[in-house]
Amino acid sequence: MSENKMLKGGEFLIRETLAQDVFVPEEFDEEQRMMQQSCRDFTDAQVLPQIDQLEKHDRVLLTKLMHEAGELGLLGISVPEEYNGFGQKFVTSMLTTEEMSKGYSFSVAYSAHTGIGTLPILYYGTEEQKQKYVTKLATGEFIGAYCLTEADAGSDANGGKAKATLSADGSHYLLNGVKIWITNGGVADLYIVFAKIADDKNLSAFIVERTWDGVRVGVDEEKMGIKGSSTVQMYFDDVKVPVENMLGERDKGFKIALNILNLGRIKLGGGAVGASKAVITNAVKYSNERKQFKTLISNFGAIKFKIAEMAIRTFAAESLVYRAAQNIDDAKDALHKEGMDIGRATIEGIYQYAIESSIAKVFGSEVLDYVADEGVQIYGGMGYSSETPVEKAYRDARINRIFEGTNEINRMVIVGELIKRAMKGEIDLLNPAKAVAKELMGIPDFGSVSTDYYESKRKLVVNFKKAILMVAGAALQKFMATFNDEQEILMGIADMIMVTYATESMLLRVEKLESMNHENVAAFKDMLEVYIYDSASQMNKFGVDVVNAFAEGDEQQAMLMGMKRFTKAAPVNVKAARRRIANKIIEENKYCF
Repeated sequence: MSENKMLKGGEFLIRETLAQDVFVPEEFDEEQRMMQQSCRDFTDAQVLPQIDQLEKHDRVLLTKLMHEAGELGLLGISVPEEYNGFGQKFVTSMLTTEEMSKGYSFSVAYSAHTGIGTLPILYYGTEEQKQKYVTKLATGEFIGAYCLTEADAGSDANGGKAKATLSADGSHYLLNGVKIWITNGGVADLYIVFAKIADDKNLSAFIVERTWDGVRVGVDEEKMGIKGSSTVQMYFDDVKVPVENMLGERDKGFKIALNILNLGRIKLGGGAVGASKAVITNAVKYSNERKQFKTLISNFGAIKFKIAEMAIRTFAAESLVYRAAQNIDDAKDALHKEGMDIGRATIEGIYQYAIESSIAKVFGSEVLDYVADEGVQIYGGMGYSSETPVEKAYRDARINRIFEGTNEINRMVIVGELIKRAMKGEIDLLNPAKAVAKELMGIPDFGSVSTDYYESKRKLVVNFKKAILMVAGAALQKFMATFNDEQEILMGIADMIMVTYATESMLLRVEKLESMNHENVAAFKDMLEVYIYDSASQMNKFGVDVVNAFAEGDEQQAMLMGMKRFTKAAPVNVKAARRRIANKIIEENKYCF
């Protein structure tokens, strides 16, 4: 994508995106597909046959699987070659994350290691730190973990009480503190630990080795799901951390934590897509085997509705995840081309799309929850049995709405980051919002309806954006300095933004695939028809609730009329469209898009 066409993070709300400027998963090349296949082969051959044993807190098995993944190069997909990795693009690492996510709780260990366990050192470490640690993390010689959360510092991560005290001779820090919910903690060789020095306002980050005196690992937590991953409390008692093991600069650890969380959020969205596809495939296979009333349950309309809706939402999530991932790659490449160090350029690229990353996390995790729930329902009573894959998927899915910042926090990040960037002048939200307010006062445009298929859909997406600008602009004007305290309103606006981004991403993907003469365009169009029709109703509900939360009198009536105008969609026979989608999946006996 040329730089003049590149949208900044959040700019999708006020600028048009063309179909040819988005990346779609169907564009992955042969090399990327081979890496995906390697992940699939490893998951099928090594992980799934041993998943029940893994769920018994078998640390020896988990360590063995991580080492085997490292030997195959699966832990270093996005690590540069000079540090024993493959040096692949961010979008490629998303594809491998998606594929590995079909390995249930093992994927949590994998994602924690390759993401928050490795990338802070890769992006913020000194050359010496990278050579010493990243080279071993990329090959699986070392397993990594990330120690941020404390008992009184969850969503408020910077409120942690862990302390690091510089020694009298200045050679090391004495690290003290307790960290909780540490993924990979029981099997890790290396920990990235966050603590405050003296009276610093913000955290600092340290690289700590397991074998050092004072490092103590707790027992594995008994969890609702993801039982095969090791989650422990970590205790640090007067651990001597050499000064050269500080990661980044003093007092800048919280910034490291936030930026790595942005990365983790979009990766979680990709993982949710892969897990959703796996549930759909299992549920469809079961529906093609299970008979009730002397017929396969896949013949029932109620089951077809579920299969189609699961697929539609997964397709939407996949569309937005890879659109955002490629945006990050493009931003990274542009910054690197300008002379920025590649690690710094990657971090800046990820931060640029922090809004989209939060959308991917929330949207993807909630799609997976829906898919897993409906998967259990298709299995019926058997779905409640631990012998079935959907029971495991259902339990494992629930954590994703809490991981990487709760979905509530992320909803507020979506709106808060957008407003912050507007206040800084990085995104012009004011003039588009004024234009919408002016449009509300004018005579509605009842011009002729476009006969172009995609043009009519684009117009509806543009109207969705107008609805967001209308309510967000009015709410901000109403509350001003206290706007961030209106959490219900913030979350309602965030829901509108997510629906709009998902709808537009799906629309652009389908339009591009038709230009590529893709064989499944008819099914993709059915998905788009259903999704955009349902999105209009969702947008109206979210928007009306927000308006009614703060507006009164003439202003309220004007905005409610505007909301009705901006969310008016053409009628669609969703039953027929869903049946066509479901029939194709049922015929293929798997998620086939």
